[in-house]
Amino acid sequence: MDDRRLYSSFARTLAMEAAAVAALRRTVDKAVMVECVKKIASCTGKVLVAGCGTSMAAARKIAHSLCCIERPASFLSPGDGVHGGLGVVQPDDIVICISKGGSTREIVNIIPAIKTKKAYLIGVTENPVSALGTASDLVLKIKVHREPDDFNMLATASTMAVIAVFDAICIALMRYTGYTREQFAVIHPSGAVGERLLSGKK
Repeated sequence: MDDRRLYSSFARTLAMEAAAVAALRRTVDKAVMVECVKKIASCTGKVLVAGCGTSMAAARKIAHSLCCIERPASFLSPGDGVHGGLGVVQPDDIVICISKGGSTREIVNIIPAIKTKKAYLIGVTENPVSALGTASDLVLKIKVHREPDDFNMLATASTMAVIAVFDAICIALMRYTGYTREQFAVIHPSGAVGERLLSGKK
């Protein structure tokens, strides 16, 4: 592959991922998005986010972003969960499970305990009629037209879409709860962001 074709591949992937994120404004159910924001805002427990593979990477990022806006959140390992880790789940919690197809075995395995413990389950999947979708209290359908790779298999655009939706949820939460710059300064005193917050710079 020559340099021109190599760059063309690079540009094509960026264009496809940008298009996938832009399409979310039309494809994500507005009522579900609003309900998701309100549920997280009113949660009196924790928000636990679970996923496997690339969904695990998205889940960790989502949990961190929620902590940054004072919505206590943690990553819940589905593998560790069925070996005692599900003890962290309590009735006042929200559990967000991410599975592209909705049938990831490790995710499906933790659903019975989540339901038994009466936590609120938000399923993030492209397939609402899947095992995860049908078990969830709220289903957030996130689906992309296709992945950029030649086999339409590598979960790149779809993972980007999940992260983008929850970025939007987090920012909506900040506005909905009246989250302030002063609150952020308390929990983020370090790094370049901390320096800006503490100095009053914008």
